[in-house]
Amino acid sequence: MLKVQEIRELIKLVDQSNIDEFVYEHDGSKIKMKKKTAEAVVVQPAKTVIEEVQAPKAAVQAPVKQEPVVEPAVTESVKETENLHKIVSPMVGTFYQSSSPDAESYVKTGSKVSKDSIVCIVEAMKLFNEIEAEINGEIVEILVSDGQLVEYGQPLFLVKPE
Repeated sequence: MLKVQEIRELIKLVDQSNIDEFVYEHDGSKIKMKKKTAEAVVVQPAKTVIEEVQAPKAAVQAPVKQEPVVEPAVTESVKETENLHKIVSPMVGTFYQSSSPDAESYVKTGSKVSKDSIVCIVEAMKLFNEIEAEINGEIVEILVSDGQLVEYGQPLFLVKPE
């Protein structure tokens, strides 16, 4: 069976190529990738009906003094998140922090991880896919909750690289 990183590489290669569909079979496993094809969509303008509405007579009000809008200063936390690595979901599925409901979470905020550390599981089509950190560092934030549906490319964790 292919590892998640190998599947990601295949996705990138298929995405960058002129191939519309790709099928890989090995030892009873099958991976099928298909690009979305452009579909012609015919849009007809809707008829617009404009009704004349009379504005109600406004009551005389004292002018409202508007306070100037003050832009908040860029905080240190925003600067820090720019230096963090995002571990993203390689597929659409359900996020799980542990291998079973009564098991300990793979990682918590503050946990040290290495490139091959398993950080979570994403279940897709009844298959449980272990997601690896792919970087050495410390988990700063867990961005999704246990049992939450995640999308392809959605950030799952923020990691402070070592």
